[in-house]
Amino acid sequence: MEIELHEVTVKQIFDGYENHGENGVFGYGGKLDIRPPYQRNFIYKDDQRDEVVRTVKKNFPLNIMYWILHDDGTFEVMDGQQRTISICDYVNGVFSVDGHYFHSLSAKLQQTILDYKLMVYFCYGDDDEKLAWFKVVNIAGEELNDQEIRNATYAEKFVSEARSYFSQRNCAAYRLAKDYVVGDPINQTFLETALKWICDAQGCSIEEYMSAHKFGDADELKKYFRDVIAWVKKIFPNLRVKYMKGLKWGIFYNAHKDDDLNATELEQKISRLLKDKEVTNKRGIYEYLLSGDEKHLSLRQFDDDIKQEVYEQQGGNCKRCGKHFELEQMDADHITPWSKGGKTIIDNCQLLCKTCNRRKSNK
Repeated sequence: MEIELHEVTVKQIFDGYENHGENGVFGYGGKLDIRPPYQRNFIYKDDQRDEVVRTVKKNFPLNIMYWILHDDGTFEVMDGQQRTISICDYVNGVFSVDGHYFHSLSAKLQQTILDYKLMVYFCYGDDDEKLAWFKVVNIAGEELNDQEIRNATYAEKFVSEARSYFSQRNCAAYRLAKDYVVGDPINQTFLETALKWICDAQGCSIEEYMSAHKFGDADELKKYFRDVIAWVKKIFPNLRVKYMKGLKWGIFYNAHKDDDLNATELEQKISRLLKDKEVTNKRGIYEYLLSGDEKHLSLRQFDDDIKQEVYEQQGGNCKRCGKHFELEQMDADHITPWSKGGKTIIDNCQLLCKTCNRRKSNK
């Protein structure tokens, strides 16, 4: 990664400045993408914005900024988006600070602001170097999360299309799956979730997937995401946001999309399990029904009082091998398992040594 320190004046950055909000912000004679596709649409609060302007007015130093230099001579802001927008919006007359708009300042103070020198690192390198550098810099002020760093590293057509579908306010992915996916699209959570799911299906990392699709469209990812949500709605048509939102639906889809699943039968089982007091993890019901693994239900365990009482009843001896053990060397076991109607009550409890319990569980 090649890194060079440059002095860039506010006047130079403001040249050709255009702020179209979520549709892009540009400056530096049209060569600087101030809000590139990977950046979240974070906006400084008024007091943060005003303090940046006061710093410039006083000719005090701001933190160093970082721009990515492209082969065609254009740039994108890696770090410094909001400081840059705050300064340029002030010069553009968007807001006032301490009762003064830029145009109402003295000519001398206006010139002081325009001549203010920002310290900017120009950074140039390949994808791997950019990814490593983003993780090092990551980012003064509002830190980029992992997916934003990936978006920055592989910023081309795929990222632009994917962000449009997965990362805008009230975007298509959010409208489709807001009841199933946790997080804010602006923070890239919907995009990262979709990528994790499809990469699980294809056996690759998110970085590998984004690198392979860097210059292509995002149609495959969008279709896959729609297929996952359509599958969920088909096999679990009764929406229960409290228990369903945030589950690994894409991972479930990859493993079970071809299973013969009956939505009516599944709903009957869900209803029964939601009423079962032995099931302490209701969110695990869906994965249990797909996999058959009871561990997802976090079934009730015998408490210490029951264990102590049963230990005394058994005289400290394992119910299977008959050998004597200390209480902490034994496990409480359901005589009749939950799957056959057994409850977590003292009459259904036996203490086994850990070896016997392991052998019983492996059968």
